[in-house]
Amino acid sequence: MATRHRIVRLTVALVVVLAACGGAGQSTTSTAAGITTTTAANTTTTASGAGVHLGDTSLGPVLVDSDGMTLYVFTRDTEGESVCYDSCAAIWPPVPGDTPVDPVVSGLGFGTIERDDGTTQLTVGGMPLYLYAGDTAPGDVNGQGVEGVWFVVDATGSMVAGSPTADPSYEGY
Repeated sequence: MATRHRIVRLTVALVVVLAACGGAGQSTTSTAAGITTTTAANTTTTASGAGVHLGDTSLGPVLVDSDGMTLYVFTRDTEGESVCYDSCAAIWPPVPGDTPVDPVVSGLGFGTIERDDGTTQLTVGGMPLYLYAGDTAPGDVNGQGVEGVWFVVDATGSMVAGSPTADPSYEGY
């Protein structure tokens, strides 16, 4: 029980520090299940470690979702705009804009964009984030380098360049 109280105290302290470091227009909210901080970009950081965080892969630490699935950027997108819809989005599902972001990576410049269908999509550095249907287990990076336009995002929020992985199931988008 003492350990749980210590974790709660550390979590509250972390949220207070994050809120103090934030700019004007940011708001902080608490929930019974954990502490969350909502930033001006309508992204949410969570002290529980759920949501977007760093995961270990064969390419090193990269951004992953709460299930440990690797996140990707599409170089045909432009900052603040996605061009991946329909059959593309079926293979490369957009990361929803309300996906929580772990405080460890929250400083990488997360935000959201509005998609043509009215939903929101999470971005990092203005670039929309995606999952890949060809990744079947946490830490898979089967989408790395596909068609020379899909790349994982590293611990600094940058696209990981390098050799594509071999994914024989990929049939384009």
